[in-house]
Amino acid sequence: MILDKIDQLLKEVSNLSAQNADEIEQLRLKYLSKKGDITALMADFRNVPAEQKKEVGMKINELKQLAQDKLKELKECVGQQNKAEDAPDLTRTPYPIRLGTRHPLTIVRNQIIDIFQRMGFTLAEGPEIDDDLHVFTKLNFAPDHPARDMQDTFFIESNPNDVTKSVILRSHTSNDQSRVMERQQPPIRVICPGRVFRNEAISARAHCFFHQLEGLYIDKNVSFTDLKQVLLTFARELFGPDTDIRLRPSYFPFTEPSAEMDISCHICGGEGCGFCKHTGWVEILGCGMVDPNVLEACGIDSTVYSGYAFGLGIERITNLKYHVADLRMFSENDVRFLQEFQSAN
Repeated sequence: MILDKIDQLLKEVSNLSAQNADEIEQLRLKYLSKKGDITALMADFRNVPAEQKKEVGMKINELKQLAQDKLKELKECVGQQNKAEDAPDLTRTPYPIRLGTRHPLTIVRNQIIDIFQRMGFTLAEGPEIDDDLHVFTKLNFAPDHPARDMQDTFFIESNPNDVTKSVILRSHTSNDQSRVMERQQPPIRVICPGRVFRNEAISARAHCFFHQLEGLYIDKNVSFTDLKQVLLTFARELFGPDTDIRLRPSYFPFTEPSAEMDISCHICGGEGCGFCKHTGWVEILGCGMVDPNVLEACGIDSTVYSGYAFGLGIERITNLKYHVADLRMFSENDVRFLQEFQSAN
């Protein structure tokens, strides 16, 4: 009687099938759980006559092993099927990928570089960590000159015995210009974009780091008129053909004469508004003729050559173009802010 029941269960177990893990679990409960059919057979084993115990015991063990092997096989088949279903279909149309956008500072920087490259300027780049010799001394900053306070920076390695050997974070990209003049004789026509650092309190209008672009042109018979025309062309290319400029006398250690350049407010057209503080003008850069002391310090004969230089803050220009209220937004990496410039690429 019990042998017939075992043979019947052997046939059932041999033909087991399942489509998913839930069905496999139901089969396990039916045959191998504490109340399962095979466990019930083992409970009835005590009633088997002694002469049949060996045969019945072997059959029950065979049935139990078959059930375990069959359930394991079903689990592997279902697992492979699920894995195949989860695998990516390489023939299907891909999901749409959201494209990023260039940073607004990069957009404006590239526009400025493009304008000056079309006027014959080439790119020059230098180190952000440099010595005092190239950042200040060769640019006509005396060791104790108060103009150094205007560009207070971060010292990495101070040398009180020889200030030229102090290592600092550059406060302007003029160090690139001094290095170009060291290794190259005129004519020189370069622009120097890069990141600079100054010891300033961080606020909506200032930061301890920002981006600059400076320009330098040295050749024979270069005049202030050449400088003015280049800057006028630049302003009209960047802000529109109706833009006017004005130059106001100023002071920089490395240029003489020096000037601050304003552009006519492109919001009110020079009529006066809150953005330009009702003056009709907005300051954008500093400029001037290269001081002969700078030329001589860099190995260029100031009796033969002359030149001009200018420098502007890229954050300042970007603010003027896009009216960004807080300078800190440029470095906070807020995706919502950056997405606003998608169409400006």
